Amino acid sequence: QVRLVESGGGSVQSGGSLRLSCAASGYIFSSHRRFCMGWFRQAPGKEREGVAAIRSDGSSRYADSVQGRFIISPDNAKNTLYLEMNNLKPEDTAMYYCAADLSLWCVQGLEPSRYQYWGQGTQVTVSA
Repeated sequence: QVRLVESGGGSVQSGGSLRLSCAASGYIFSSHRRFCMGWFRQAPGKEREGVAAIRSDGSSRYADSVQGRFIISPDNAKNTLYLEMNNLKPEDTAMYYCAADLSLWCVQGLEPSRYQYWGQGTQVTVSA
């Protein structure tokens, strides 16, 4: 059973920082199989969009809107995926979701349709 639980969201002012965490089933990080994980966000009235993604070999990808401000990183020992968010802007306000793609040849894509498992989300609100 794959389970993802996000935490770390909150309210910050523009220019502030937050670190999101995604606690994942030990199966994902402890096995030797390839995996991909990503962070996505969805603002009210908008489609879900990919923010950052990483593959088990460390290859990562970022949306242009967050490049240079956000960092995705896994901690295999803690079975946790992080998203460090710096210099936050009001347009970063959204519900943030963690997702996992356990397909055999997964790639660190930003398309939500690639991912089979999702967490419940954590809210991030950035005020001007």
